[in-house]
Amino acid sequence: MKLINLPNIITCCNLLCGCLAVFFGLHGHMDAACLCIVLGAVFDFFDGMTARALGISGPIGKELDSLADMISFGFAPSVLAYQIFMHIDEDLAPYSWAAFLLAAIMAAFSALRLAKFNCDERQHLSFIGLPTPANALFWIGFTYVVRIDTVLEFIQTHAYGCGFTFGLLLFAMSYMLICELPMFSLKIKPGHMSWAENKVRYSFLILTVAILAAFACLGQLAASLSVIILLYILFSCVAAKK
Repeated sequence: MKLINLPNIITCCNLLCGCLAVFFGLHGHMDAACLCIVLGAVFDFFDGMTARALGISGPIGKELDSLADMISFGFAPSVLAYQIFMHIDEDLAPYSWAAFLLAAIMAAFSALRLAKFNCDERQHLSFIGLPTPANALFWIGFTYVVRIDTVLEFIQTHAYGCGFTFGLLLFAMSYMLICELPMFSLKIKPGHMSWAENKVRYSFLILTVAILAAFACLGQLAASLSVIILLYILFSCVAAKK
């Protein structure tokens, strides 16, 4: 095997994880679907790292990465959203096709997000709009949030038209993918490690650790992901106003 092909092989592993996530999600195996998306994110991290370590870059790798991300972090989270939709509002069963179509809108926004990222020269060290992996992590976390009995009961009891309310959440997260909100990256340049230069990043990381610890104590570690992503959006909004 030529080393020049290694990053693309790792990217294809990401894509295969996304395909498995879709398969498991459509069959209601939500834990397996979420695990496959997380594995896809691991491969997505290492394909870029491998390419940089080998000094390999090219248009094929860039396009392949976006195609894989579209499956793993675009379509697969839409399947999670569809299953959540059906879980919180059983009255939607006769209209499952409409619920799936609504959830698939997020996949379309993800495709637009990835296309913009490939063409946008402003996103080398930070992001404009919510990255698709972050959106995928939110829906993984929310999958476990709605499985908490007390949360599900509250949603179904107090959320007026919970299907409609959930639809608004889906559109809100889809919009975050393509909005012009600057969002910070956790990449820190060598020699720029001070608190003054990275107080938003460091504050976010400290609170993230606290949230993970709190949810772990409650036995709901996976559910913390949705809270962490919302916190990331909030910190980005605060940083953008400065």
